[in-house]
Amino acid sequence: MRLHRALSWLARAEKDEEDADARFIFLWIAFNAAYAHEFGEVDNERKQLDAFFTRLVEADAEGRLQALLFERFSGPIRSLIDNKFVFQPFWRALRDHDSSGQWEESFAKAKQLAMLSVLGKDTVRLLCIVFDRLYVLRCSLVHGGSTWNSQLNRAQVSDGVQLLRTLLPTMLELMVEHPGLELGAIAFPVVKV
Repeated sequence: MRLHRALSWLARAEKDEEDADARFIFLWIAFNAAYAHEFGEVDNERKQLDAFFTRLVEADAEGRLQALLFERFSGPIRSLIDNKFVFQPFWRALRDHDSSGQWEESFAKAKQLAMLSVLGKDTVRLLCIVFDRLYVLRCSLVHGGSTWNSQLNRAQVSDGVQLLRTLLPTMLELMVEHPGLELGAIAFPVVKV
């Protein structure tokens, strides 16, 4: 069911070549269909993502995800990691009128952690960092924090589309190749009425 849903949204995303905002949203839905499972009282989305990435990387004996990440690091990944507009503490500081500079310190540490992840070939950590940034972008689009097709901040939407278009098919391939991957019960099972 996960794969069926994810592939349907991936196919839909491919039809929107001219609309980067719509394409990103459809790609995110495809990603969400692949990893999300029923939330328990203790679970949260970050824990789900960490577990999902860990399982995929463990199943990825050939290192396909790692190769994709590190091959793209100097392009859209580095650009995304260097972009304050997809860094949640930046927005929190802006909303709270916090001029303490703490978000800048946090931003510098996060960029350093990403670089250490690359140097240490820590695929799971780098995936978590990248998807944290993509999640902020997703929130901006889905919760109306952006204007459709705006001239502002287009770089992160373009980078997000590139990354999801690159990583998602490989993630889905790994799921097909490893049908026993424990991903938990899907959040919205099929109900026939």
